[in-house]
Amino acid sequence: MIEAAQKFERVEPDYKVKDISLAEWGRKEIEIAEKEMPGLMALREKYGAAQPLKGHRITGSLHMTIQTAVLIETLTALGADVRWCSCNIFSTQDHAAAAIAAAGVPVFAWKGETLDEYWWCLYQSFGFEDGGPTLIVDDGGDATLMAHWGADLEVEFEEKGELKPIPADASGDEKSLGALLQEYVKVDGKRWRGVLENLRGVSEETTTGVHRLYQMRDEGKLKIPAFNVNDSVTKSKFDNLYGCRESLADGIKRATDVMIAGKVVVVAGYGDVGKGCAHSMRSYGARVMVTEIDPICALQAAMEGFEVTTMEDALSEGDIYVTATGNFNVLTSEHMKVMKDQAIVCNIGHFD
Repeated sequence: MIEAAQKFERVEPDYKVKDISLAEWGRKEIEIAEKEMPGLMALREKYGAAQPLKGHRITGSLHMTIQTAVLIETLTALGADVRWCSCNIFSTQDHAAAAIAAAGVPVFAWKGETLDEYWWCLYQSFGFEDGGPTLIVDDGGDATLMAHWGADLEVEFEEKGELKPIPADASGDEKSLGALLQEYVKVDGKRWRGVLENLRGVSEETTTGVHRLYQMRDEGKLKIPAFNVNDSVTKSKFDNLYGCRESLADGIKRATDVMIAGKVVVVAGYGDVGKGCAHSMRSYGARVMVTEIDPICALQAAMEGFEVTTMEDALSEGDIYVTATGNFNVLTSEHMKVMKDQAIVCNIGHFD
C-alpha cells in the first residue's frame, strides 16, 4: 500500500521495489541479456564517450524486465537521467527492478501492483528534481495519458474553481488515475502544463499506444511530438511476429505445464502478433483456429492453412484461447460459460 504522506512526495530511498536483496540475481541475468542485445551494447561503445543524451531527463513506462534493464543502463550510459516504472501491474521481474534500483536508477515497479499503486508508480516516474522529463519512453500510452489528463484538469480547475466528479461507470483505471490527478491538481495547479512544455517528445512502443496517439492527434488533443516505434519494421515484423512466436508457448508452459500437441488452439486476431501465435501453436502440434474481422488478414490465415471461424463457432472445440487483437471484450464471461471445462484463456495483446 502507498501511504498518504508518500502520495505527492519523492520517497526515500528514491525507489520502490519488491525486494532489493534480489539485485545480485538480477545483475547476473542482466549480464547474460547484454550478450543477446548487441545493438544496445554497440550504441554504448560507439556513443558512450560523446554522451549524446546528457541533460535529458527520461521517464520510462515500459515492462520492467531484464531486457528493459539493459535499455535503461544504455540510456544512462549515454548520459540520460532516468526514472522508470512498469506499464503493466503483472509484468515486472522483481529481480530486474531490484538490480536497477541498486545501480542508482529510481525505479518504481513490482509484480502484482494494485491499480492505485500502478498509477502512483507512474506518477513517481515523473518526479525529477529539476523539472519534468524531456522525453518519455511509453508502452501503451499511460504516461502520455497522465501528462495530458493532468494538464486538462489544471485548466478546468483554474477556470471553474472545481473539478467534475469521476463518473460512477468509469473504469478502474480511470477512477484510480482520476482520483490521483484531481488530488494533485489541488496541490499544484501548474505542474502538468509545465511537464508538457518541457517535453521534446514521446516514443510509443506498442500497437495499442500508437492507436491512442493517432486518436489524440485526430481529436486535436496531442500536445507533444510523438514517435511511432511500433511500426518500425524491426519492431512490428520481428518483435510482434517472432518474439510472440516464442513467448506465447513459453508463457503457457510456465503457467500451466500442459502439453500443447493435440489440443485445439483458438487465436483471436491475425495481425503480426496473431500470426506469430498461430504458427507457434501449430509448430507444437496443435490444431489452430483463427478468428479475424479484417477480411485481408482472415484470407491470409486461410491461405496459410488455418481454419478461419467465428469465436461463437469455436467455443465448442477450443482447449486454449489466445487473444491478440489489442481490443477489449474479445472474450466475454458469456463466452467462458460455454467453453470446455479447464479451458485455458490467455492474452498477448495489450488490452484484450
